[in-house]
Amino acid sequence: MLAISVAFAARVKDVTALYGVRDNPLVGYGLVVGLNRTGDSAQNLAAVRALGNRLQGLGMTMSDSEIKSRNVAMVMVTARLPAGTRPGSPLDVSVSSAGDARSLEGGVLLLTPLYSANGMAIAEAQGSILVGGYSVTAGGSSTVKNHPTVGIVPRGGLVEVEVPNALNIQQAVSFDWVLDDPDFTNSSRIALAVNHALDGDFASAIDGGTIRVRVPDTFLGRQAELIAVVDAVTVDLDRVARVVISERTGTVVMGADITVSPVAVAHGGLTIDVAPQTEVSQPGPFSNGQTVVTSQPMVHVDEAKGRIEMIEGVTVGDVVAALNRMGVTPRDMIVILQAMHSAGGLVAEIESI
Repeated sequence: MLAISVAFAARVKDVTALYGVRDNPLVGYGLVVGLNRTGDSAQNLAAVRALGNRLQGLGMTMSDSEIKSRNVAMVMVTARLPAGTRPGSPLDVSVSSAGDARSLEGGVLLLTPLYSANGMAIAEAQGSILVGGYSVTAGGSSTVKNHPTVGIVPRGGLVEVEVPNALNIQQAVSFDWVLDDPDFTNSSRIALAVNHALDGDFASAIDGGTIRVRVPDTFLGRQAELIAVVDAVTVDLDRVARVVISERTGTVVMGADITVSPVAVAHGGLTIDVAPQTEVSQPGPFSNGQTVVTSQPMVHVDEAKGRIEMIEGVTVGDVVAALNRMGVTPRDMIVILQAMHSAGGLVAEIESI
């Protein structure tokens, strides 16, 4: 069964990404100091050794046994390197405890190098940590708000080298826009809309997921302006009719404009309750018998009155309104929608999560 599609307007930049222009994840590990006895315990030897190595690099030699401090915590530091950043650009970094620290509140991240996936040091981070919570322990009782072992250092990172493999926009003679959800109809419509905006035949749909735009002569040396023009183009795109259901939670999410054909729906229910009923057997007077407690299962069957109703409507929103009038629960609605799809009354994709 084919799913129908519904048109909706969107900018090119909202449904595509420029090939070669993307963020790069960075990661590193470092130390947070200045904690109020909420750092890693002495059992976390990694933090002790890291602190010892850091002190040794500063000219102070200390053994692991000489370092006993709860004011230090080992952390993992992560950041995202936006496309187009240059050396000296600041970054926001996230700091997460890698040991058994209770809280990073009030701590300061020591100078930490940040690496890309190929192991190249790209940036460095340092600064005071902001934590949106706290952890207080006293007299055997503790209070924790939010997640105090994770914090951020606003603009605490600093880019030190050029972004590797960055797209050379000024030297490019063409650009590729990649659709988030590949679709031949949408790629063709985007190409037509871009050609209309540029007043020429410069864009073409390479396949269902890529639109290639050749740089016009009027934009040579001004490729960044061309990218801005293409990103701002508004296109009427197709959207595949889809119903998303979750049987675990009884959730149904769908577009109300999905068309349906008239169907007849019978809805009813059968409930069976099995519960034990306690009975006491009391012997007669002077019979030398014993009182015995027995349990007898009682079965109760309740069958709701089912009825068949003809449901007609233009969209699935009309059908849902009719099912609600019938008293259908979300879980029953999931089964009914699946049955309607199998019977050909609901022309849409059914996706279960």
